[in-house]
Order: sequence, then structure tokens, then C-alpha cells
Amino acid sequence: MKFGITDIALENLIIFAVVTVRFWIIAGIAYLIFWVWKREDWKHKRVKVEYPSRKKVMYEFKYSMFAMLTITATGYFVNIGKEIGFFKVYDSIDEYGLGYFVFSIFAIILLHDTYFYWAHPMMHHNSTNPSPWGAFSFHPTEAIVKSAILPLVVLFMPMHKVAIFIFILYMTVMSVMGHLGFEMYPKGTTTHWFGKWHHTATHHYLHHSSVNCNYGLYFNFWDKIMGTNHLHYTETFENIKARENLSTNQA
Repeated sequence: MKFGITDIALENLIIFAVVTVRFWIIAGIAYLIFWVWKREDWKHKRVKVEYPSRKKVMYEFKYSMFAMLTITATGYFVNIGKEIGFFKVYDSIDEYGLGYFVFSIFAIILLHDTYFYWAHPMMHHNSTNPSPWGAFSFHPTEAIVKSAILPLVVLFMPMHKVAIFIFILYMTVMSVMGHLGFEMYPKGTTTHWFGKWHHTATHHYLHHSSVNCNYGLYFNFWDKIMGTNHLHYTETFENIKARENLSTNQA
């Protein structure tokens, strides 16, 4: 890897383009489907019936774009560290095998969920009724904290570059779904043996509206263990499902 100013600028531009376009595609598709195309048809699935103002949505978009810059810087930092042998990022799946490749993806997802749970109380959200564009709407300092998971993991655990891509793709999809504002999981999810351990749009909405609860990112493990679930999480979820069933029956 060359470290000239031109090379650094070009590589950062490429990384920024990739992370930004990926976010635009995922958040944009979610926004167009749920907030435009099916806005009226699926309004009974809304976690909060009222929509945020256009000004608030644009605010979220702006701060998510700032986060793209942070993710870009993190990606370039990891690339440099890989080239000088500081970070454990490898290019050939055969080096560690397919089994380890799959394991590493699940491992970093679980590690990120744990890391985010404990870092989340330090983060502050100005959005109490988020949109898909708010998936990465953090203060720049908080965006650095969230992005730090990747260099922390590859400092100790080998990760294939495709595994990293899959992890970031999963993170983006789950972040957008958590900020969707529509509850798509079925009735009874929060009490089902599998569903009760997983994150929902309702779970994350209650974090935004109440702040001091529901810190999990992908799963509900740590909130259950630490007693930080919103007291009325299941009740709120089922009320949304009841509203949905009523709307379906009336139709």
C-alpha cells in the first residue's frame, strides 16, 4: 500500500462511496416501501402512529452522513493496519477454513451486541420517533465509539475481508430495521422461545422514547440479564399487534 496523499484520498473516497451507497440503498428501500409506498396500507403497523416531521428526518439523515465519514476513517485505519501486519485481516478463506470464516461472522456480531450494550448508555439520541435514515444518527463522538468495534476485534481475532463486509452489511440492515418505525414481527414474538431474545422495532423505539432502557443492538440478552428492558415492552408490542389485528378484521 502506498501512503501518498493522492493514494490516501482516493482510497478514502472509494471507502466512503461504498459505505454511503450501501446505507442509501438499504435505508432508501426501507423508506420508500414503508414511509412512501405502504405508508397508508401499513399504518396500523406503526410503533408510534404519528410520523416525525420532515425537518427531524433530515436531521437524522445529516448525522447519519457524518457517521459515514467516521466509518470511512475506521475502514481506512483497518486497511493500513492490515498492510503493516497490525490487524488480523486475511485474504484467503483457506488460511483458516470455511468453518472459522462462518464462526468469525457470528462471533463479531455477538461481540458487537455486547460492546454496544455497554457503550450505549453513553450515547444520546435526539430522535424520539426515528426513521430509517436515523440508523446511524449519532453525535460524531458517539459514531467513533460505535465504529471502534471493528479495529478492536481484528486486533485480536482474524477476520476475512468478506466476513467484515457481511458483518457491516448485517449491522446496516439491522440498524435500519430497528429504526424502521413499523413493527413487522408477528404477535407473540416477545414471549416466543426464540423471538424474546431478539431485537424488534418496538424494543428500539422504546429506547429512543425513554432513553434509559433497551440498550441492546441485535439481541435482548443483556437487557434481560441486566434488567434494563422497558417495563412495558411486551405490553406495548402486543398493543401494536392488537391494533394491527383490528385493522385487518375491519378490512
